[in-house]
Amino acid sequence: MSQIKKPKPEEYANFFRGYIDWVGNRNIIDLLEEQHHEYIQLLGDIPEEKMQYAYATEKWKVAEVLGHVNDVERVMGYRAFRFSRNDKTVIPGFNDHHYVNNGDFANRPKETFIREFDGLRQSNLEMLKNLSEDQTKNTGKANEVIFSVRALAYIMAGHCGHHLIVLRERYEL
Repeated sequence: MSQIKKPKPEEYANFFRGYIDWVGNRNIIDLLEEQHHEYIQLLGDIPEEKMQYAYATEKWKVAEVLGHVNDVERVMGYRAFRFSRNDKTVIPGFNDHHYVNNGDFANRPKETFIREFDGLRQSNLEMLKNLSEDQTKNTGKANEVIFSVRALAYIMAGHCGHHLIVLRERYEL
């Protein structure tokens, strides 16, 4: 498989532009692999007592942020899988706040978030590494928006990268 090229603006909703711009011109597979290790390292270093910390009353607790990152990794990976197979079934959107509110993340041990992200990211990487260039250009519709597979790969990296920054800067991890 050749390098997955950066998606064009018509391959994703403008809402996700920040994530894709954050990736820049880096090799997306290399970035996803580096990020995989960086994120797991950060999670491993979080003290258990900090899992219930939120930096403001209306913000998610650390555990909820970790659950949210895993949810988005799963959803974007699923979309990429479906679209890579040229599945044109429209996929409904998902409300990330609803998912967090119903994830019961506050009652989970930190290690479960680590194992879950590890499995999700490894699975997504294997899928992405083995796609042809044409498969990465395949598109599908989710949440009333057209996405290409390659856009979803960039969104996965940009989303996780965003939350790495938030966890370090706002949650002081």
